[in-house]
Amino acid sequence: MKRILPVIGLLVFAVPAWAASPGVSPQQFSWSWEGIFGTYDREQVQRGLEVFTTQCHSCHSLKYIRFRDLVAIGLSEDEAEALAAGYEVPGDLDEWGDETTKPAELQHTFPGPYRNDTEARALNNGALPPDLSLMVKARVDGANYIASLLMDPDYNQSEPDDNGLYHNPYFAGGSIAMAPPLYEGLLVDAEGNDMAVDELARDITAFLAWAAEPKLEDRKRMGMKVVLFLLVLTGLYYVLKRKIWANVEH
Repeated sequence: MKRILPVIGLLVFAVPAWAASPGVSPQQFSWSWEGIFGTYDREQVQRGLEVFTTQCHSCHSLKYIRFRDLVAIGLSEDEAEALAAGYEVPGDLDEWGDETTKPAELQHTFPGPYRNDTEARALNNGALPPDLSLMVKARVDGANYIASLLMDPDYNQSEPDDNGLYHNPYFAGGSIAMAPPLYEGLLVDAEGNDMAVDELARDITAFLAWAAEPKLEDRKRMGMKVVLFLLVLTGLYYVLKRKIWANVEH
């Protein structure tokens, strides 16, 4: 009996670990922003913005991105302002003290689709759709995870189970509350052809990667400048050392 008890104890602690084991590893994709010299593909990010505003924003917020930030991905200030004007943000109280709304401006962030979390849960079977601003950073291997899930044929063809959850092989538990959001023909490309799900998935992933780290390119440029400065400084110190020690007798 004494020998059995430690084994039972180990099994008790092991069960939660098994239950929380991760799903299958996501596919590995090649992204333009990877590597030391990687940069965002502006056209791809802009297409991803269109996917977000067309489909994702109906459930998800993007509370850390201001409309003026979109100039960095290639939109003109007029285009960003026109996009902002299509959204409503809280305005001043009227003469009766009631809340009002007004068109968003460049300084505003993307407004959420719900008035509060209670409304969001009520309209989503109890689940709270997360803000997508930092979603790529919130998951291990986030970009590949998002793209793999959105491309997964089993997920895209799955039906909700008794709990209203959908198949997600890449996440612990194998389920996700989000219904498959992408489908062929959701958007058309520059030639007017229906975009495939894989294309849409790559584009929205690129946009979310930019949203999670819009200063990525600036950081890389600064890093390269620092490295070059240190190399030059090292060379100068070496020359100075040789000069100082040139006349020292050994």
